[in-house]
Amino acid sequence: MTCDDTAHTGRPEPLQGGALWRRTLRVPMRDGIRLAADLYSASPDPGATELPPLPDLPPLPVLLERTPYGRRTRRGSDQDRSDEPVPRPEDIARYFTEARYHVVRQDCRGRGDSEGTFVKYLGEGPDGADTIAWLRDQPWCDGRVVMTGVSYSAHVQAAAAAEGATGLAAMFQDSGGFSSAYDAGMRMGGAFELKQVTWALRHAAMSPEAAADPVLAEELRRVDVPGWFGAMPWRPGRTPLRHLPAYEDFLLEQWRQDTFGDYYRNPAIYGRGFYERFPDAPSLHMGSWYDPYVRSTIENFTTLRELKSAPSYLVMGPWTHGHRCETYAGDVDFGPRATLDGNLAPSYLEFRRRWFDRALGRTDEGNPDAGELPAVQYFLMGGGDGRRDAAGRMRHGGAWRTDTRWPPASTAPVALYLTADGTLTLAQPTTAAASVTYDFDPRRPVPTMGGQVTSGEPVMTGGAYDQNAPDARVYGAREPYLPLDSRPDVISLTTPPLQRDVVLAGPVSARLHISTTAPDTDFTIKLIDVHPPNADYPHGFAMNLTDGIVRCRFHRSYEKPELLTPGEVYEIEVTAPDTANRFAAGHRIRLDISSSNFPRFDTNTNTADPEATARRTAISANTVHMDAEHPSHLRVWVEGGAGAVA
Repeated sequence: MTCDDTAHTGRPEPLQGGALWRRTLRVPMRDGIRLAADLYSASPDPGATELPPLPDLPPLPVLLERTPYGRRTRRGSDQDRSDEPVPRPEDIARYFTEARYHVVRQDCRGRGDSEGTFVKYLGEGPDGADTIAWLRDQPWCDGRVVMTGVSYSAHVQAAAAAEGATGLAAMFQDSGGFSSAYDAGMRMGGAFELKQVTWALRHAAMSPEAAADPVLAEELRRVDVPGWFGAMPWRPGRTPLRHLPAYEDFLLEQWRQDTFGDYYRNPAIYGRGFYERFPDAPSLHMGSWYDPYVRSTIENFTTLRELKSAPSYLVMGPWTHGHRCETYAGDVDFGPRATLDGNLAPSYLEFRRRWFDRALGRTDEGNPDAGELPAVQYFLMGGGDGRRDAAGRMRHGGAWRTDTRWPPASTAPVALYLTADGTLTLAQPTTAAASVTYDFDPRRPVPTMGGQVTSGEPVMTGGAYDQNAPDARVYGAREPYLPLDSRPDVISLTTPPLQRDVVLAGPVSARLHISTTAPDTDFTIKLIDVHPPNADYPHGFAMNLTDGIVRCRFHRSYEKPELLTPGEVYEIEVTAPDTANRFAAGHRIRLDISSSNFPRFDTNTNTADPEATARRTAISANTVHMDAEHPSHLRVWVEGGAGAVA
């Protein structure tokens, strides 16, 4: 696939006074579909009124971003500095063309001006690999293609890498890139992440089909999203996407695919199965503690760092999805040190440019910033005074740290055992029998209150919130808005007030011994930093850190579900995404256990019928056992090990 006249249309457009030029490309795929892309190039002569023909452009590295959101659309996740407007695509392009790169922004298949039918995620590997191969063949590419981008534009990088894309010289994956979509992003612990639903609803309204049909666009604009969430499960032709079959089809197919089978082994969403194919190229993996892709981001970093000779890097901030220039997440503020800009680099653009230059070895061009970079940079939340700031958010504070690995070298795993009287303790249980039982009613699930959520509006929002104080913003919360741990279907366990600061940084999981009266049910966990009361928060502030879920029919295998025998005790492990937090002296570590977290995850009906199609529900009596024979415990990584918690 070489450069020819059919691969581009129209004349080059001068932008920004002729300092930047844009050409529209039509990049051919292996099946004959052509994808629209913009090529941005710096003018060799700022005063020129014509740009040289494509073959005469200087050969430079190409920065490639593939997006389903419109290649010329300004996106909030492109924020460069906290105190400046979001830059336009052409502003971003000019920054990098001035640094001697060509920039290509491409519409994914079936989105924007690209041909074909959009199917979320699954076709992005071949399309990405074909685009890279085509770019490498162009005389204006020096043979090196660097992929960059946030969220979906990070997913497509891992998808192309899993195809073994030759010429992929480096990857900057920001807030995405599936290691396994079954474990994070589409499902967790077997439960379906309903952000896939809200994402589909939002982007259906921005689809080419809606743009071409005003009636369809108006119908999608008027969808009562909270109402439809109360009418689940949905059936073909009985969904808010019923007038847009392509979107309805891929959403319902995602939902129905509940076991780990061929669907989830597609390289585009299962990097874990194809890491050996990934090019041996530098990679940077950026994420945030309140993002759905924490597990993928960390697994991609740790695995590629081990498998490849090229370096991998990890950056984890305290933000929600892509909001690296904000100091807060939800109702909690982490202070001026929380942003990327002004802390890790003067700006996001400069942070990326430095890394691209470093990854490509451009030190010979006099770049003073191309020196060594810490393998891990992470934000340790905590250390603030816990009072309310002028914006009404709790000041939790925090600071950046560096390390050579993840979990940090100074941490070690610690087990905190659950007791029936509601405490977390280092001491293993010795009692012969101890347990807590609650009724789980799928028709009244525990409402989602923050967490690692994105694209969830208007029914859920990511971030840190006071679990003591749900309000009308929380979908499913009801007056009188009592604390979530007041619910009879929530088991809440805490340490005594800590005698000293405790730093927790790394994986989080709970090994639970459970039984139930149902053939299938769910168990959830939530890790919380309990601030003591103060004048601004007389009830204290219960700040959520991370949460997880397990669907019990997958207790032996995600490939072959196995129903439970009512009353039999099973050992399960509920894994939550990693986190990093300083629990200050006087605070308490809290673990909440329940059986639902809606609408972040779909709700188990307790009937053993598939959640995507079931119409019936049943109340189950769910038990967590906490005795000598069944030592249920929370496992966290603590700086200094168990001695730091004692």
